[in-house]
Amino acid sequence: LANKTDVGRRRENNEDYFSLNEKLALLVVAEGMGGHASGETASRLAVQALQDYFQGNRHQIAKADASCSETTQRLGASIQHANRVVYDAAKTSPTLNGMGTTIAAVALKGNRLSIAHIGDSRVYLIRSGSISQLTDDHSFVQEQVRQEQLSADEAAQSGLKNILTRALGIDAETTADTSELTVLDSDILLLCSDGLYNMVPDGKMMAIISRATDAAAACKTLIDAANAGGGKDNISVIVGYVRKEK
Repeated sequence: LANKTDVGRRRENNEDYFSLNEKLALLVVAEGMGGHASGETASRLAVQALQDYFQGNRHQIAKADASCSETTQRLGASIQHANRVVYDAAKTSPTLNGMGTTIAAVALKGNRLSIAHIGDSRVYLIRSGSISQLTDDHSFVQEQVRQEQLSADEAAQSGLKNILTRALGIDAETTADTSELTVLDSDILLLCSDGLYNMVPDGKMMAIISRATDAAAACKTLIDAANAGGGKDNISVIVGYVRKEK
């Protein structure tokens, strides 16, 4: 389990923020947006608020949904809380007005992985030589892909792919997309901001992680590859290997 972030080659500030909490089995990546330093503020506030709420509200649920585990519902509730924290903070200062952030989080309990996200930070699963995206971007071009108005290749080349349809902290109330799945021994999880996947194709990400000697080496090589590809944005990655407890 390892993480790494880099400002990239085009930006002056790093507005990404992440958390890797082994005690909670909770991984979070966020990419802030807004003028001045407000993007950095939004992502930091969101990740910290999510983690604090997730830890302190063991029995809090987002909704009475019997199809999701308690952990998944708590993760969704934690993002709702983080949204309110960022939204309220944005009202306290003109320099913070309009700030927001993406967020992608996973929590592991036993062999069940809970996933929640808002925006276009992503969660991937690498299993048996293939890579799968576990989150759907909340973006304008992804909506066009879903409506079959754009192909996936056209979406990847679109100049509008950074336009989000949902972000944390913009509205007083929001709901994260949540899901869950059973993980297997030797599965690999990848959480990242768009500074990685916009520069490095999915297949290359999988190849880098598969060849790496450990999670820290994988994170470094992924960021190196993103910078080599142009480094147009901040780059944040978390890589975790699933191992059965003995």
